[in-house]
Amino acid sequence: MKNIAKLILGACISSSVFMTGCIDETFPTSGATEDQLTSSEKALDAMVWAMPAYFNTFQLLPSRQDYDWGYGSLMHIRDVQTGDMAVAYSGSGYDWYEGWSTLQGLGEDYMMQQYTWWYYYKFIQTANNVIAVIDPETAPEEQLGYLGAAHAFRALGYLDAAQMFEFLENDSISSINKSGNDVLHLTVPIVRENMTEEEARNNPRATREQMAEFLLEDLQAAETYIPHLTETSRTLPHLAAVYGLYARYYMWLAASGADEQPQYFTQARDYARKAITAFGQAPMTEQQCLSTTTGFNDLSCWMWGSQLASEDDQVKSGIITWASWMSNETTYGYSGQEPYLMIDANMYARISDTDFRKRLWKAPEGGLLEGQTPFIDEEWGDNLPAYASVKFRPGQGDMEDPTTGNVVAFPVMRVEEMYFIEAEAAEHVAPGEGKQLLESFMQSYRDPQYTCRAVDVVSEIVFQKRVELWGEGLTFFDIKRLDMSVTRGYSGTNFPDMARFNTNGRPAWLNMVIVSQERDNNTALAGWENPDVSGSYKPWVEGQ
Repeated sequence: MKNIAKLILGACISSSVFMTGCIDETFPTSGATEDQLTSSEKALDAMVWAMPAYFNTFQLLPSRQDYDWGYGSLMHIRDVQTGDMAVAYSGSGYDWYEGWSTLQGLGEDYMMQQYTWWYYYKFIQTANNVIAVIDPETAPEEQLGYLGAAHAFRALGYLDAAQMFEFLENDSISSINKSGNDVLHLTVPIVRENMTEEEARNNPRATREQMAEFLLEDLQAAETYIPHLTETSRTLPHLAAVYGLYARYYMWLAASGADEQPQYFTQARDYARKAITAFGQAPMTEQQCLSTTTGFNDLSCWMWGSQLASEDDQVKSGIITWASWMSNETTYGYSGQEPYLMIDANMYARISDTDFRKRLWKAPEGGLLEGQTPFIDEEWGDNLPAYASVKFRPGQGDMEDPTTGNVVAFPVMRVEEMYFIEAEAAEHVAPGEGKQLLESFMQSYRDPQYTCRAVDVVSEIVFQKRVELWGEGLTFFDIKRLDMSVTRGYSGTNFPDMARFNTNGRPAWLNMVIVSQERDNNTALAGWENPDVSGSYKPWVEGQ
């Protein structure tokens, strides 16, 4: 096995969110030799468990940035770029995600973009390390299971990154970049487990077709080997999660700015159903969703997720972790002090009052559901703004002690997503079938009185999916692939002034840029960067 040294070199760092300075840093894609890993079962186990541990990696950047806390942070980065999550902010300086929501510092020389790039390629590295040292021809059964899990982890990382960085047509920015090159449908470089340093230094962005072929190889390998996995922890992917990745993959291929491919919708529908069947567990109940102690912090409810433990550095940090940023009910956390996380006011108004999910957010004064949102502490709830989320509860409902409140799980994949993928894909293939599937899910699990009366059934399915998966980092992908508009500026909006952007179709800012340090050390990227959208949009102002 050839060791790769230096996949990514250099990082832009700073004590400020928007100013940059540079140091050199090397990230080898294979940090141990094959002999080292195979000589000890414990060493291989350590490499395997490094994959789910990387969901909760902490302080990857050389200087402290309070958005630097792993996969959950990437989910949050995507969410604040949509029109679904408003953030109450009054200039306190506490919102480390402000740049992503206000379109500041999103260019190739900024640390915020460096973090996104670094995170995904280090994530991929942890999977490559395992894939590189397990020979499927000679490996015992449990190692075959580990190999399948590694291929699934790598597929997750590449599918996320490909969708985030792929340039798609949008409402304002041309795909012809400043170098005169057309970057339409270019994704990210593919780094395989056996790539040499020389190859990594001249590794172009993969086309959509090349990425699709690579991802299919990973998914097929995962599907082949993962049934051998005997470890039951849901921090590792199992067959249901692999089918879920297939479903996401085919939904990406079916649309995303290209001509629709009906056969991909058919495959997405079929794999979503396979995932539902393989998981064999019903969607979360009303009691589970609204629980003040275990609401959306319980790994047993999901197909795949991440679990934080009391000894994790994130938990010990007190404030640089999932519960701090995602729960408005932590007295010690960021979102419990402001920036509060809120659902978009228009989105909230569109949810039926008979849908129990509407009680995951605080009703505005005078609303029919006022006083019906269950808070851990009613006095604390009274002080939260209208539309504030209580979806993600601190561990054991402990608002005050971070050593308890931060010990939570968060979802990477839930079976509920599969029901919505199945419905949307079916509606594209056979109009009317998706409507029936949506009504069946909603009436069975969310709102017994629900009836789909929408003319645009696909949009209604996606809307209900957005409600279901709010705060889970997935709406970004649907908005981008379906060429949907983002509307944050309107009379009665609860978005802060500088984030009130409106688009006519797919926002250009969803085409994320590759950082300059990577281009400087990978010659094939020079001249093939996505355009920077910073400053390209002006906030909506009422009356203008």
